[in-house]
Amino acid sequence: MTAEVLVVERPAPQIALLRLNRPEARNALNMALRQALAEAFRALDADPEVRVVVMTGDDRAFAAGADLRELVDAGAAEMMRRATHRLWQAIADFSRPIVAAVRGFALGGGMELALHADIVIAGEGARFGQPEVKVGVMPGAGGTQRLLRAAGRWRAMLLLLTGEIVDAREAQTMGFVSRVVADDQVLPYALDLAARIAAMPPLAVAQIKEVVNLGADAPLATALALERKAFQLLFDTRDQKEGMRAFLEKRPPRFEGK
Repeated sequence: MTAEVLVVERPAPQIALLRLNRPEARNALNMALRQALAEAFRALDADPEVRVVVMTGDDRAFAAGADLRELVDAGAAEMMRRATHRLWQAIADFSRPIVAAVRGFALGGGMELALHADIVIAGEGARFGQPEVKVGVMPGAGGTQRLLRAAGRWRAMLLLLTGEIVDAREAQTMGFVSRVVADDQVLPYALDLAARIAAMPPLAVAQIKEVVNLGADAPLATALALERKAFQLLFDTRDQKEGMRAFLEKRPPRFEGK
């Protein structure tokens, strides 16, 4: 999985940790790293043991944006041939929860990568922004649309049109950071959170993610119907029977994902 730019670890059998590993470029997203991420997510989605993925960078940067050295002389046709949207789609289509553990800079494509996560844990020193307008372009991997849905039109436009960089607390207020913790606690907190999610019934977790994602862009009545059907479907799982019986019997549940 291109270990030079992406390190894949398994801190626990049900948790995968993806470390962006281009420290010399503040983890800027070049094509090799984009491809490695897509390959990793596709492989992990095919692994039935994996229940949660944590993405992180290093203490200086989650990812400081796209690698402009690969883009400065590119033309429109070349950008189309690269089809990077297919690489991003491998992350968007991942069926299990993704936790982004962000320290340092998450800018441009790095912020877009964080916006692909289901939960974003940020260090107090983390910085977020979509500064593409400053180099003559705009976000191209969901930065306009995911930020719009997370922060609302007026806050999103403020960041998109100025390229302004905000700190973790302001990002949390804007709605695209889940929780802010001390910098040295970002990864431990994210891994602990991943372990808590991994201990939940996997089918229920998968249904929650699917319904939230599909319902976000659907009319309320349609989204509520999706929720209702998924809720009803879970009553045919062994984990539902186990979870409710364990609660009534005052014992820890043993979820199997069945």
